[in-house]
Amino acid sequence: MTRALILDTETTGLDPATGDRVLEVAAIEVVNLMPTGRSFHRLINPERDVPPEASKVHGFTASMLADKPLFPAILPELLDFLGSDPVIAHNAPFDFGFLDAEFDRAGAPRIDRARMVDTLAMAKKRFPGLPNSLDALCRRFGIDLSARTTHNALLDVQLLGQVYLELMGGKQPGLALATTLGGSRSGLVATSGPTIRTPRPIAPGAEELERHAAFLAKLKDPVWATLTEG
Repeated sequence: MTRALILDTETTGLDPATGDRVLEVAAIEVVNLMPTGRSFHRLINPERDVPPEASKVHGFTASMLADKPLFPAILPELLDFLGSDPVIAHNAPFDFGFLDAEFDRAGAPRIDRARMVDTLAMAKKRFPGLPNSLDALCRRFGIDLSARTTHNALLDVQLLGQVYLELMGGKQPGLALATTLGGSRSGLVATSGPTIRTPRPIAPGAEELERHAAFLAKLKDPVWATLTEG
């Protein structure tokens, strides 16, 4: 069983080094590339204003978040959900950079970067020179975007889970999937032992042999003639 977490954050801006903070964290669990239905989602009081340009992206304002818990309060639950498994995010260094800053403020060890999987880097390698935003990838893979009117971390991880599955090879990435789903795929039949096939020779009739000989007589210097002569 291969477990991983698809993660996304929403923030007050673009740079934690200038005081921007995390205001939403969401993650879903996938096992053998398939969502299990388990999820983590928390809104967070960022302890600062939310600039209008950020609100336009995700729809949250400071007043909407004023009664939400601070980041240290949700940290134990987040760590428990993430466990020690790979953490997948789109433009993962961005999310990890903000989580690093929040973990530092809370006095907690950072998530090991060795666990980080960046789907943006994967997409750029597969589709060099093409747009590889989450929206662009959803459109490329035919994933429904109708609900994505703003950047919402929980919706984004659900979409990214589908994108990640496609980047890893599509909806049938391996025979292990059949086991994960609790049965064999429709149309696949397990067999044991060698398959015995009964030969069915086809003997040409006299008329067919005559037509074949007439056709060969029309060929000039056939290659098999030189082989038989040698």
